[in-house]
Parts: sequence; C-alpha cells; structure tokens
Amino acid sequence: MHDFMQPARSILKEGFYFETFWPLQEKIIAHILEKKDALVVMPTGGGKSLCYQIPGLIFDGLFEKTS
Repeated sequence: MHDFMQPARSILKEGFYFETFWPLQEKIIAHILEKKDALVVMPTGGGKSLCYQIPGLIFDGLFEKTS
C-alpha cells in the first residue's frame, strides 16, 4: 500500500504473529498513519484492536507532535 506501512507489517508479523492484515485493517491503519481521523465500526472479533494498537506502537509517545 504505502511505504510507511512497512513498520506496521513488521509489527504485525513480529509482535502479533500474523502474516497479513484482515480485510480493511491495512486501509484503516494507513489512514491513521496519515494522521487522519477515523471512525471505525466493526463487529466483535473483526480486528479493531490492531487498528489502534499498531499505530500506537509506531507513533512516538501518547500524542504525535504536529510541529
């Protein structure tokens, strides 16, 4: 998808032991890594937690600095 998704793929494989993202996860994570807001509604067991855990592991600190 995007070059900045490589760290997300590495965390997915090395930290969570998954080879690929589930449907829509990669798109949602890429959107968040672009520092865009997102409202995600998925069913229980749909993979929501990785959509905020992986960006949280990539971004520096609790809040990403904008300047």
